[in-house]
Amino acid sequence: LVMGIDLPQYGHKQWQSYFGRTFDVYTKLWKFQQQHRQVLDSRYGLKRWQIGEVASKIGQLYYHYYLRTSETSYLNEAFSFYSAIRQRSYYFQVNKEDRPELVVKKLRYYARYIVVCLLLNKMDLVKVLVKELSEEIEDYTQRFNTEDQLEWNLVLQEVAAFVEADPVVVLNDNNSVVVTSNRLQEGSVPPLEQGMVVGQLVLADALIIGNCNSQVKFSELTIDMFRMLQALEREPVNLAAQTSKQGTLEPSEKPAKRENPHKYLLYKPTFSQLFTFLSASFKELPANSVLLVYLSATGVFPTGHSDYEGPYDFGGVLTNTNRDVVNGETVQKRNQAQKEMHCLHPGDLFPFTRKPLFVIVDSSNSTAYKNFSNLFGQPLVCLLSPTVYPKSVQDHCQRGSLFTLFLYSPLLAFSSVCGLNSLRRGLWERAQEFLRKVYRDIGQMITRSRTIDQAFLQFYGDEFLRLLLIRFVFCSAALRLHKLFRESRSFPESYPELPKQDTVECSLLQKHILELATMLDVQSLFWSDSLETY
Repeated sequence: LVMGIDLPQYGHKQWQSYFGRTFDVYTKLWKFQQQHRQVLDSRYGLKRWQIGEVASKIGQLYYHYYLRTSETSYLNEAFSFYSAIRQRSYYFQVNKEDRPELVVKKLRYYARYIVVCLLLNKMDLVKVLVKELSEEIEDYTQRFNTEDQLEWNLVLQEVAAFVEADPVVVLNDNNSVVVTSNRLQEGSVPPLEQGMVVGQLVLADALIIGNCNSQVKFSELTIDMFRMLQALEREPVNLAAQTSKQGTLEPSEKPAKRENPHKYLLYKPTFSQLFTFLSASFKELPANSVLLVYLSATGVFPTGHSDYEGPYDFGGVLTNTNRDVVNGETVQKRNQAQKEMHCLHPGDLFPFTRKPLFVIVDSSNSTAYKNFSNLFGQPLVCLLSPTVYPKSVQDHCQRGSLFTLFLYSPLLAFSSVCGLNSLRRGLWERAQEFLRKVYRDIGQMITRSRTIDQAFLQFYGDEFLRLLLIRFVFCSAALRLHKLFRESRSFPESYPELPKQDTVECSLLQKHILELATMLDVQSLFWSDSLETY
């Protein structure tokens, strides 16, 4: 198993044969223990936790297959194995053994199961599992005086914060929470209409990078990364009706067409890691395809001023310092350096603009990426977050960025910025229906504008990118009308710039935003006459 999971994630070709062989081994092992269970029990003393361990490894293998392929069907397979372990109490006897390392296997299983449930939006089950994990950790720390007690308690705190991260909940009439999905669903993307001249590019690869110092995280996913990865996946058709079918290992039966763009998830990468993954994605990008780079990271600002302002003079976003390297000598060299070394500068992305590139930067220094140059004439768009937020919004930044929240779920973000904590299900559904109409209108604004940069239209043909562009315009327009957002630094920007009159300051869109505010009874927070704003 190590052979499969520990291989580098970049480069589709290298790891697939190893994964195939690992699957074959575990398939045979699983079938063997099923066929010879009695003999293994009576003659060799096979323990139930050992069966659980095999099932857990298979679940882990499926999860890693999902990470490498972005096929959500593998996530369902991981879930079915993890679910069987719990239903059949495979790890039940572990607590009776006086071996802390066995209990740790059980705790790790719980942590992995929770990650898969979070990704499948099974929030009710997550809460049950967190409660069970809490009891297991308490039992473990009481029985064994081990050094990892603090680490496991931290795991609990992280997952609890992660579950509570959504700023607004949708409630049924009986006040139970409705679980809403924000993956791309049938009918949620405005269709291309007759006469719309758009490009044929397809989003093939996405790098999702999280390096915010104080953001809620669980496992190696920050809340921003978690939201963005779902914004780049389709809702699995069979998710609701997914039957539990443990033991049917068929990893070789891959879906014919990859529905979702391939994703790399990089949590706090060093510059070299980030550059390696960028290069691998760039190298393997098929023809007529787009590479998306999403950066959710702390801003790095330039230290000095230079006469010439080039792509390395505006700072960028933080990359991780490799702790092994930071010794006295390196620190001294850094003090003499002209530019910040542990930073992804706009200039670092220039080589990759030889192919279609779509960049999203959510950072306090996102505007550094306004200073881009399209050197090679390929489609290139950067969507840039606000760099300053009103205090009431800034106070919630640990629970994820408002800008990413708009790209993930505009209604959740709009409600949050209006100070709402909950919405009734009926109102939520009416507002979502209304937003579908708004999205259609924004799509027409983008495609009918006479002065818009062609890059926006070249990306508009892809459903994921179309939705991101539409949500970006909606976010920009909504924040411009909101009374708390007074500074221009509090509005998103883009490279190339959008024609404001045709999009983010269009009177029809402003009218829609005020209608939505009235529907949610928060119209007093918005300028009703757009002239008041200026």
